[in-house]
Amino acid sequence: MGFSLYVHIPYCQAKCPYCDFNSHAASAWPERDYTAALIRELTLRAEMAPWRGQSISTIFFGGGTPSLFAPESINSLLNSASRWFGIEPDAEITLEANPGTVTKAKLSGWRSGGVNRMSFGAQSFDDRTLKTLGRIHTASETREAARAAVRAGFDRFNLDLIFAVPGQTVDSVIRDIHQAAALAPDHISAYNLTFEEGTAFFTEMKRGRIMPLGNDEQAAFYATVRSELPALGYQMYEISNYARPGRESRHNLNYWRAGSYLGIGAGAHSFARHASDSDPQYRRWWNERAPAAYMARAKQAGDAESGSETLDLRTAAGEFVFLNLRLREGFALADFNHRFGQSFESLFGTCTRRLLDGELLRQQDDRLLLSDRGLELADSVFAEFV
Repeated sequence: MGFSLYVHIPYCQAKCPYCDFNSHAASAWPERDYTAALIRELTLRAEMAPWRGQSISTIFFGGGTPSLFAPESINSLLNSASRWFGIEPDAEITLEANPGTVTKAKLSGWRSGGVNRMSFGAQSFDDRTLKTLGRIHTASETREAARAAVRAGFDRFNLDLIFAVPGQTVDSVIRDIHQAAALAPDHISAYNLTFEEGTAFFTEMKRGRIMPLGNDEQAAFYATVRSELPALGYQMYEISNYARPGRESRHNLNYWRAGSYLGIGAGAHSFARHASDSDPQYRRWWNERAPAAYMARAKQAGDAESGSETLDLRTAAGEFVFLNLRLREGFALADFNHRFGQSFESLFGTCTRRLLDGELLRQQDDRLLLSDRGLELADSVFAEFV
């Protein structure tokens, strides 16, 4: 089985006030130089363990706003990935897009170059909500972008939605869901708005200028999303993700199953298992966050790594548990035991029994998964395994 490749493109036309990703608003961006740096980093990694000799099974262009980059830049990256690693014939290749930045020519160029899945940051189909979220596109631009993607040959695309936005009601979220489904995406992601430290929304919240919805209100929104999307044919397979049968995001599934992934670009993170089965080690590392510093290092040496950590067995095992518990199917205890060479019971038996007694987890044959109540209190469950 191959690995997943994540390509981070950090530039945006405007920084959304809720966004805590490594993204930078700019009126112009060094597309040629940044693409060259990405290719340089990719070339170096192809010569290094554990990637040497492996093929790529999924690729995800994230950001930022990757759709600001021309098809020629995206295609040159795909050509380099194919040359240095080999891209599997059925690879899932996704590109994130702001609906207001796509054109027919861009979509056709990305599709002919190998991108086979789009992910549009719709967020809402209510222009007032979009304004609250600081989005620079309109609902009509989302509709046109989705239809244009289909005309360009994309039979797979995702729409992102955000709920529990101040000013929203349950009815307006239902309208968002139905308008998204009317565009016939095969995948819908629905995220609860959070106020992350370091964002403009967090600052405004501290100043009392904007207030998150109450916990009961947020729970009501989440319950609505969990009932409405499956009723329209989108099955919940992860805490925030819904798909037509067989159309789950393979790239994100690899993250949630604690698989290996290589991240290139400013601030990108990577994760891989090293060493032999008898002495498994898990390493995570990350790149320079500032785009200029990243480009300088990557172009000079190919290596822009700025930090790393090696996970001991218990930390790696805990991460495996809470990542897999994000999935509606949970995980098989036998898979855990095989991967870590120790029984799940010996490492996490005590806290798991407590969570089972509290009806936050449930066991179904050999599988452990979140209960419906556990979905609403997932962060508290995950904290038990950290």
